[in-house]
Amino acid sequence: MNFEFWMIWLQALNKPTLFVSLLTCFCLTFSLIEVRAETPEEWVTLGERVHGGFGTYIALGIRIGLDAKQKLKAQPRDLDVTYQDGPNSPCPCVVDGIMIATVATPGQNSLRVLPSKTNADLFGVVVIKHKKTGESVRYTIPNSARVLLDGWNKDKKGIERYDAVMKAPQPSLFQIEE
Repeated sequence: MNFEFWMIWLQALNKPTLFVSLLTCFCLTFSLIEVRAETPEEWVTLGERVHGGFGTYIALGIRIGLDAKQKLKAQPRDLDVTYQDGPNSPCPCVVDGIMIATVATPGQNSLRVLPSKTNADLFGVVVIKHKKTGESVRYTIPNSARVLLDGWNKDKKGIERYDAVMKAPQPSLFQIEE
């Protein structure tokens, strides 16, 4: 950054009101930058960064999150997410994909993973609610989806996993109740 920029900040340190004003402008500017992805490659990269790896469970969460955003006509941070694992689900990894697609997070108190398990026939259940309108969508993931997801995790890598999940018929992965 240039010399004038730093001189303004140094002067602002001596004037609390000016400093607070500049700091507020700085924070507002950078809080408007949202973390998002637009291409499949960007979703895979973001999933790897957030989760530590990219598998089909992350891709399924992204697909569910994007679907809910579209159905509920939501912007980032408009959604509240509750996820419940099934007793045979190896992990709640799906929720990490939902988190990056919806921008709902535990830190905003807009994303929760329930400690109790859903019934044995299900891999998981997701309820996504629009905070302003109160409309919600419920996604039920059957245990049969795990067979597909685990198979793709064994046979495919990165973008291939993403593509397999995105191209699969929706009923093979989840059912929707609006």
